Parts: sequence; structure tokens; C-alpha cells
Amino acid sequence: MPLNANAVRVAVTGAAYVAPPKSTLPTDSTSGWDKAFIDVGWISDDGITESNSSDSTEIKGWQGGQTVRKVISSSEMTFSFTAIETNKTVLELYHKGSKVVTTSGKSVLAVKAPGPDRRCFGFDVIDGDSHERIVIPDGEVTETGDITYKGDEAIAYEITITAYPLADSTVAYKYSADPAWATAAGNGENPPT
Repeated sequence: MPLNANAVRVAVTGAAYVAPPKSTLPTDSTSGWDKAFIDVGWISDDGITESNSSDSTEIKGWQGGQTVRKVISSSEMTFSFTAIETNKTVLELYHKGSKVVTTSGKSVLAVKAPGPDRRCFGFDVIDGDSHERIVIPDGEVTETGDITYKGDEAIAYEITITAYPLADSTVAYKYSADPAWATAAGNGENPPT
């Protein structure tokens, strides 16, 4: 089977974005983001982690007790990253439902008990000319990590976003103009002999 080393991608750089609910979403991988989307800033070198999980229920037959079917009983798509830039956007994402208020050059964040805070999210994943864009039309920060204040580390905000399904069950859109997306495995160049 021919292999294609030119289709191996590395997430060299990228960005994470957030916008209010029902914002205008991008429909390709290269157009500019709508002005409602705000770049969250620096992300740790761990990058962004996409997780897809599902639980299934086994249905066993009476005759012999063999599994005759599996039914997906639940599924979830999440994205997690660690923001290392302290700014208004990150603070308000990390502290769900809380707002930074600035008056007379002084800012205060009254940290409230978390409540619902659904938004649109997006990610750009870039490897040279290869550009993948992930868009979450309806998501929410559902988990945060501990904040550590130390003299030799950046203050970091671990954030996990859960993507919620739309009416048609879509939880995210992925876009790319990368030709490798349209090429079946085995249709690339032959490996050296």
C-alpha cells in the first residue's frame, strides 16, 4: 500500500476563540473570524486536546449469552487547553458567569458560583500551509483545573469545553482546504524502496 508522508500533519501553532451564543460562524478554514469572536491569547505548549467518548449498552441473546448488538447510550465531544495569558476573556471563561468590571483604571472580578454560560467556540490548527478550523456552534466550559500561583511558572487556566448537539446532532464543524483531506489512504506517493 503506498504511503504519503506529505499527508502527515503536526499542530505547529494555532489559536482558540470564543464568541457570544448564535454568533456568525465561519464556513471555511481561511476566512477571517467574525468580529464577535475573541482570541483567548497564549495557550500552553500542550496545545489543544480533542476528546470523543461514548458509552454503549450490550444486548445479549438468550441463546448462548452472546452479544448480538451494541447501542450507543451516550456520547460526548470535548476540547481542553490551558490558557497561560491572563486577560478579561480568559478570566470570564474560567470563572463561569463572572464578569470583570473596570472603573477608574481599576478592575474587579466578583467570582460567582458557576451558572449556565453557553457560547460559540473555535480553534485554528496550523501546520505551514495546512490549516484546519474547528467550530463549535454551541458549547460551554464544563470543567476547570486548579490555579497554581508560583514564582517559576505562568499562572495557568485549565479549561474544558463540552460541545452540545444542534437539532441535527452536529456538535462541531471541521474545515480544511488541505488536499490530503480529499485523498484516500494509499493514493499518495510511494514510499522509498
